[in-house]
Formats: sequence, C-alpha cells, structure tokens
Amino acid sequence: MMGDSVENGPLVMDLAFPYRLLGAGGSRRECLFLLHGSGVDETTLVPLARQIAPDAVLIAARGRIPQEDGFRWFERITPTRFEQKNIVAETAAFAAFAGEAAKRHGLELARATFLGYSNGANLVSSLMLLHPGIVRGAALLRPMPVLEMPEPEMPVLDQAPAATLIGTRTLIIAGAADETYGPFAPALVTLLSRHGSEIDARIIPSGHEIGEPDAAIVKQWLAGQAAIQRS
Repeated sequence: MMGDSVENGPLVMDLAFPYRLLGAGGSRRECLFLLHGSGVDETTLVPLARQIAPDAVLIAARGRIPQEDGFRWFERITPTRFEQKNIVAETAAFAAFAGEAAKRHGLELARATFLGYSNGANLVSSLMLLHPGIVRGAALLRPMPVLEMPEPEMPVLDQAPAATLIGTRTLIIAGAADETYGPFAPALVTLLSRHGSEIDARIIPSGHEIGEPDAAIVKQWLAGQAAIQRS
C-alpha cells in the first residue's frame, strides 16, 4: 500500500482528511494536492508526483472511506455507479479541507494543481462542479463522470449542477485499454468543457494503470501552465 521511495513525512490528523505535507521549507511555492485511487493510501501518488514536479510542495491526502487494506474517497455501488449523498458530503468536507490546509501552510489555492487518479480524480471533478472556484488547475488520470441527477433518463451531460468553470484548466488522461473507465472519459471532457473549463484531453496506450507516460504528459502540461501564468 505504501508508495515506493516515499519521502518521510508525518501523517497529520487534525483536519477533516489525514494528510502528509512533503517538500515544505523550500523557496518555491508550486503545490500539488494528491488524491489517490481506490484501496490504497496517500503515499501511492508521491513517486509519480515527484517525477512530475520534483521541487513542489505536496499535500498528499487520504480518503476517509475504508476499502480493503486502504481507502477511497466516496462509497461505490458498482464499479461505475456511486452513492450520491456520500459524494456530496465527502466533496464538501474536502472543499473545506483544501482551504484550511492551504491557509495553514501558506499556499495559494489559485496556483495549486489537484492531481487525482481514478476515484481520486472523480473526487476532484466533483469538487470542481459542486464547489467551483477552489480548483483552478486539475490533472485527472483515468477519470469518469460520477455525479447524477434524480431523473435516470437524463443524459450524462445534464447530470451536474450549473457550475461556472471559466478560468479553470483541466488535463484529462484516459487509457485506450481501460475497459471500465475509458469509455466514460469523453463524456467528462464534454461535461467540464460545457461548464467552461479549458480542457486538454489525451488518450494513451494504457489500461487503468498509470506510470511514466502519464508523468511526462502532466509535467509538460504544468510547464505550459506555468508559462501562461508568467506571461
């Protein structure tokens, strides 16, 4: 469950979500919030994040829903259906957590990137739609849309609140061989773009697993975003 070559950092337990603060104390204030996938913990994305942004401050958070030997971010009904009240509650809790963690450690949410994988990526997209303004930059690895409306006959593009995401930047990386989440990725691209987010959508020759190709794409994308901010 632990990530390989994980930096030392105590697990902080006094906010809504347990987390580890890594890379603090340097002069750079680049920040990544890390949201892991299902059944693991907050350490698993750290090696990937270090490939992407070696000098960044990392807020590696842990989901609160137990699953097997690890954790997830909200309750699952089937592999592609999720408990909606739990999504809303956990997303609201994370919105408050993100603001409190950023304030505590002197970080700017407007300049932070939220890096999420699978269930963690789905929490980030829900955060964008339910609490617009918190996430300004999101890198979503193997995501799918998870929010629903009560009417089951409604098409997926209408199954989200009327959030305004103008000014947000989103990278979505789907796996061509990801049979579970891959088919849903285009709907999420369309959903977020229709709400105003600037989207960079990629498909790579991978399954649901993530690795060096993802790190290279996210690193390049972040470099482009940094250049835009400096201009």
